[in-house]
Amino acid sequence: MSDTWRPEDRIKTVGMLADMSPPALSHRPAGMPSTRERADACPGVLRLHRAEDGWVARVRTPGGALTSGQAEALATAAEQLGDGRIGLTSRGNAELRGLAETAGPQLSALFDAAGLLPSPRHERVRNIIASPLSGLDENGHADVQAWAAALDALLCAQDWTAELSGRFLFVLDDGRGDVAGLGADVTLHAAPGDRAILRMGAGPPHVVAASDAPHAALAAAQAFHTAAQAAGTGAWRVRELPADHQPDVAAALRAAGVAVTGPVPVPEVGGVAGGRSARPGPGVLPGRGGTAVVSVFAPLGRLSVVQWRLLVGASGMAGVLRMAGMSGGSHGSVGGLRITPWRGVLVPGLASDEAVRRLRIVHAAGVLTPCSPGLGVSACTGRPGCAKSRTDVRSDAAALTMAPPAESTGAHEGLLPVHWSGCERRCGHPQGDWVDVVAVAGVADAPNRASDIAPDAGSDSAFASASASASASASVSVSASASASASGSGSGSDEAGPPVVGYRVTVRRAAGPDLPVPLPVPVPDTGLARAVAAARGTTPAAVPAPTAHPPVTTTKRARSQ
Repeated sequence: MSDTWRPEDRIKTVGMLADMSPPALSHRPAGMPSTRERADACPGVLRLHRAEDGWVARVRTPGGALTSGQAEALATAAEQLGDGRIGLTSRGNAELRGLAETAGPQLSALFDAAGLLPSPRHERVRNIIASPLSGLDENGHADVQAWAAALDALLCAQDWTAELSGRFLFVLDDGRGDVAGLGADVTLHAAPGDRAILRMGAGPPHVVAASDAPHAALAAAQAFHTAAQAAGTGAWRVRELPADHQPDVAAALRAAGVAVTGPVPVPEVGGVAGGRSARPGPGVLPGRGGTAVVSVFAPLGRLSVVQWRLLVGASGMAGVLRMAGMSGGSHGSVGGLRITPWRGVLVPGLASDEAVRRLRIVHAAGVLTPCSPGLGVSACTGRPGCAKSRTDVRSDAAALTMAPPAESTGAHEGLLPVHWSGCERRCGHPQGDWVDVVAVAGVADAPNRASDIAPDAGSDSAFASASASASASASVSVSASASASASGSGSGSDEAGPPVVGYRVTVRRAAGPDLPVPLPVPVPDTGLARAVAAARGTTPAAVPAPTAHPPVTTTKRARSQ
């Protein structure tokens, strides 16, 4: 049964939810090991997260879709209640930072009026990624944005779905393969013949009718919920379930009345069919009915209110053109924005000449376009906003790796994405293959070590860099240091002064061992920049057999704040 609260009831709930732990899936059976020792504290609008730079709110936008009014509500909230910026997450959601502790009631009232809080109990579980260009161009087998809207309504209409973790993720791929590899718990992949392929985690595929796709995804989520209840280990994601408590998806589909229609289409499209090449790059993209789509990216994942409103203004022009009969499109194609899981924004439904004009305007304002540095580079919050970060990684990322190599214009042309992290949690990192640049504190932590994430990654493995500067010298596995501004609270602090901070660079791979990056000796800041640039162009086929080298550490003492 869905929630039908009055706005004043929603506002009263904010303070209560801020202090509540999320509901547990079940009581843990005696003697059973716990997967999670704490409740999910993933932020929302009604449950804010305390950070060093204020309180944090995360706004779920299923499928990344926003009306122009909802986009303006985000700008108003950031401007009047936050730090003046809108963050774009790797799940295609929006994030506000720098909120006052008392901002909750105003924030919830603003977003409720904009239609961004359809159900208070379910606001954190509406995690749905959908192919951003679906319905906007001629590609894909189905408009999965319509599936996203239907699935969102189904999630908000059930009581049990409110018990799902705020980390549980649905991904809906229209067949182009752009989002299927983003690590979902439940994946729907559109297939030819009005069919959809359903997967739970890395489990077997189930083919259902396209018209049943949203109900099939809900049934799969219920199978997880049932298994998690029985396991009692507090699992947030499918991959955390014990081996003896795996979801029975087939039984859940039968119980929901969803028929499995036949064998998986050959070749199977349940995996990453298109990968990075299928993702929308920056620029003016062709849309349906002679329209154009403006595609841009946020510098290090954040846009100022001024930049955001330029995009909102462009989306408003698309609505004017539609009313004038000058543009066409399908579900949600004009009069709004779409946030992509690569921290980008699409503005659909524009005339081609207007799209070119708008692209020039936002480029001048610092939004990332085809000729911008910084494409494919993201970073966690870092210092001073996060107490766990060892340094101001955003400043270092902007100074050292915002510019891609000269032979390419951005990650959409085949370069690996880069993510800078202030600690080993690596918040907001991409899925698939990516370049991991993580801050390390203390000389003992400095050598490249891939075992933090992948247990099968050898700490002594290294590969020959493609960069000319690296190949011209003897390469050893080292940690490069950039000018950093960590506070004395870093784990590597010592009595002599502020902590020694360096960076460890690793190519993280979805399949196969991770690849620590060897750097030439000596390692100045420019050496780190060259190493990251070279790692972005790494392909598994170009990587020779790992070679062991003695670790060499080059460090620089961080500036104190």
